Amino acid sequence: MIPEKRSIRRRGIYLLPNLFTTGALFAGFYAITSAMGGRFETAAAAIFVAMILDGLDGRVARLTNTQSEFGAQYDSLSDMVSFGAAPALVMYLWAFSSLGKLGLFAAFVHMAGGALRLARFNTQLTSADKRYFQGLPSPAAAAILAGFIWICLEYGYDIEIAKYVALVLTTSTGLLMVSNFRYTSFKEIDLKGRVPFFVAIAVMLGIAFVMAQPQTMLFLLFLAYAISGPVVTLVLRKRRLHGRKS
Repeated sequence: MIPEKRSIRRRGIYLLPNLFTTGALFAGFYAITSAMGGRFETAAAAIFVAMILDGLDGRVARLTNTQSEFGAQYDSLSDMVSFGAAPALVMYLWAFSSLGKLGLFAAFVHMAGGALRLARFNTQLTSADKRYFQGLPSPAAAAILAGFIWICLEYGYDIEIAKYVALVLTTSTGLLMVSNFRYTSFKEIDLKGRVPFFVAIAVMLGIAFVMAQPQTMLFLLFLAYAISGPVVTLVLRKRRLHGRKS
């Protein structure tokens, strides 16, 4: 008798998307080490670099058809470091160390909120509405804190005043991440499709506008996105109530 051939399951990981994830993880780690050395502006910039790389890894995986369960879990662990632990530690070292337990509490709220947000996201991957995120995404929450630090350092704001604003922002981002507010995911945008010429001009002008004052514009853009969650949720609830009444 000829022995049956057993199918050999190949083990391994897709290299390309995981390289971007590793880059994002390193940027988060670099932000922490920079803050420990007192280079807070570099730390803030590193968090934004982590955001860019984090946004690329998923798109590269989809474009190259290299999605995997390993990649999804690795991405979540990277996000926890880059957008949960790193912003909290950078903010604590920059502004909260003189506030004692209150500063420690605010930094922990952000970090714990990031962990809970990612855990909830992973458990809802198959059932969640792809058009929306439940709770503020952790990269956006991290961008608000990094942008605020960057603005304060750029314009030389008094840390004794800024730290109380930072306290509110840090606590708020942590709570928004675990909230039930719905945030637009922008996943319906088709980057491969054709668009009118004026859209390309608008994008070009938008990038130029942001690059003219990156610290201010990035902070305001992500702050507006954080505020949009409660607004979108209230609008959707009003529509549902109006639909039931009619």
